[in-house]
Amino acid sequence: MTFAPSRRRRALGALALTLSLGLAACSTDTPAGPPPPPPSQDNPAPAGPQFVPPYRFGDAQEKAPPLANGETPVLRRVPTTKPYVFITMDDGAVKAPEAQQLIQQSGTRPVLFLNQRYVKGHEAYFRSILDSTGAELGDHTVDHPNLRGKSFDFQRKQICDTADAFEQELGRRPALFRPPFGNYDQTTLRAAVSCGMRATVLWTASVNDGQVQFQSGTKLKPGDIVLMHFRKTFAEDFTAFLDQARRDGLTPVPLADFLAA
Repeated sequence: MTFAPSRRRRALGALALTLSLGLAACSTDTPAGPPPPPPSQDNPAPAGPQFVPPYRFGDAQEKAPPLANGETPVLRRVPTTKPYVFITMDDGAVKAPEAQQLIQQSGTRPVLFLNQRYVKGHEAYFRSILDSTGAELGDHTVDHPNLRGKSFDFQRKQICDTADAFEQELGRRPALFRPPFGNYDQTTLRAAVSCGMRATVLWTASVNDGQVQFQSGTKLKPGDIVLMHFRKTFAEDFTAFLDQARRDGLTPVPLADFLAA
């Protein structure tokens, strides 16, 4: 099914409205004006969602769990109470022409977990997104096989070949890994370490056809890692994520900052 121009225009319009509300800086719908007085005994803080201070990019807030027994830690979410959420984008099958502009305008700085087969021949497209948006590059294997149960050599080749190719073709080597389908075993975690990965990243929510889908509950929570894909519905899906984050009082920030070595 193609992404109709009118449908794309509606998605882009919705995203523009979201950005105009200042999502990338803070999660609040409060009109511009003088700041309210600080809470006190005579002036208690109001109930409901509170102002989220701007995030200082590059200032790591958390540390990745250490490697254990030669295996990467597995993260489904970041253990933080701060009102932050993380967006990740997988595969790279569809080179949405609007992706770079949308990511750049939102200031979200996602992790792009890419397959080597989708990057090959389209290096300029992905290099441009990475260079202009500050997005992080992640490893998602060569051609998206189910790794669970496969030999160490097979899994290592899938992960290392991708990292090696990206370092040569995109000028950076990924250090975060996502197993296809979220399927992995201990061999996967050992193979990832041998290829230089410092964390295996899963997810707690996903976006499909313009709808955010939760593994539990009905809203995004601090520390959630959200999955979406490079698909024909890229603008619609990205807009849905930004809108959901705003409604839930969360600010999208770079996952890599929270996984400092």
